[in-house]
Amino acid sequence: MVAVDLESDPVASGLVASLARPGGNVTGVFLDFPDFSAKCLQLLIEAVPALAEVGVLWDPTTGQLQLNAVQSAAKSLGVGLHVFEARRLADIAEAFYTLDRSRTQGALILSSPLFGGNPQVVADLATRKGVPTISLFPDVAREGGLLAYGPDIQDLYRQAAGMARKVLNGTKPAEMPAERPTRFQLVATLKAAKAIGIELPTSILLRADEVIE
Repeated sequence: MVAVDLESDPVASGLVASLARPGGNVTGVFLDFPDFSAKCLQLLIEAVPALAEVGVLWDPTTGQLQLNAVQSAAKSLGVGLHVFEARRLADIAEAFYTLDRSRTQGALILSSPLFGGNPQVVADLATRKGVPTISLFPDVAREGGLLAYGPDIQDLYRQAAGMARKVLNGTKPAEMPAERPTRFQLVATLKAAKAIGIELPTSILLRADEVIE
């Protein structure tokens, strides 16, 4: 089996014995979330330099890995966290209403099918409540969110397809090293920045793979 997983630690969860030698019937492409979460927070802080506290939308059904990584990164960066659990669409709305009332200055959307499958809902709430938001999913920025930084989804599927082809040709998953995503995208939305009253720094715009007017 070849998996594409953006939420789990394959070793800690027991899916593979190690990335280099999976040892079972599963291999695939897995996100290195500790490094990724730190980068996301750094980008949000760069966009909003006065940021003191970040709201984190977390789907508990995805496990603790992402949340633990974000908490560690926030501690090293000197930023406070306010964690919101979201298991359904109504929870996303409630989180943004609470963010607005608490004057929290930014939001990080963790990886979950709930968030990735509803980019318009997340983007609309972020804009309506004036919350600078960064997400793993490019479609959240394309639908009106401020920033997205994450793996190129199409590239992920091509990467996994290449691994699946090797399995079909006789390579055993146990002997095929698990891989990390190889290409990441930074998407920035100027319209969202204007709507929430901030100006994205040139440093972000110059690094962005996609800038949406």
